[in-house]
Parts: sequence; structure tokens; C-alpha cells
Amino acid sequence: MNSNRDIIVRLRENIPSFKCVDGCHDCCGPVTTSSEEMSCLPVKTDAEHDAALEELTCVHLGPNGCTVYDERPLICRLFGTTPRMACPNDRRPEEMVDPKIEDQVHHYIATTRQVLV
Repeated sequence: MNSNRDIIVRLRENIPSFKCVDGCHDCCGPVTTSSEEMSCLPVKTDAEHDAALEELTCVHLGPNGCTVYDERPLICRLFGTTPRMACPNDRRPEEMVDPKIEDQVHHYIATTRQVLV
């Protein structure tokens, strides 16, 4: 049986990336993520979480974009790689994510304890 960490690594390897519009953070709203993924992110204070939620942004969104880009959750990686979660700026990878991988990401999200980032 694979650990959640192994599943995350495998899914990340199979989600294509693409170049975002500089300065864009249209997909950086409040998201939930697994406890496993959350454990890799810097701890933020309740006040920081409250302020981000009030602005409907991610607590890890800084003035120059995502401050945790390399460790961003699966749901963040999926944005723009599937027609169901299209980039509002029409950016996309050369090849969209395989629908089977997208389904596996959604299954992982549905079957793990999710917490607000």
C-alpha cells in the first residue's frame, strides 16, 4: 500500500506545468488541502489565515505570487491543466493533464482529511 506522501509525489509528477501570466493570482483563492500536504507548508498564524480568508486569497500568496510554489498543493497544481479548471487567462500546458490523473487527484482529495490552507 502506498503512503499519502508517495501518492502525492506520483500525482505531482503527472500534472503538467505551464507558464502563468506574470503577476496573476486569479486561481489563488482559499483552498483546502490534505494534512500531508499542509505539513510541508510554513505555519501561518490565525491572524494571517483570517486576513487571507477575508480577502478571499491564499495565506501563502505574497506580493510576487505564490510563496510556496514548489510545495503548492495538488489542487493548485491542477488549475489550468484541465478544462474543468481552466485558467481565466487562457494559459495551459502543451498537453492537458490525463483525465485519469485528474480523477486520481480528485479521489485523493475526497478520501483524505482536508484542511483550509
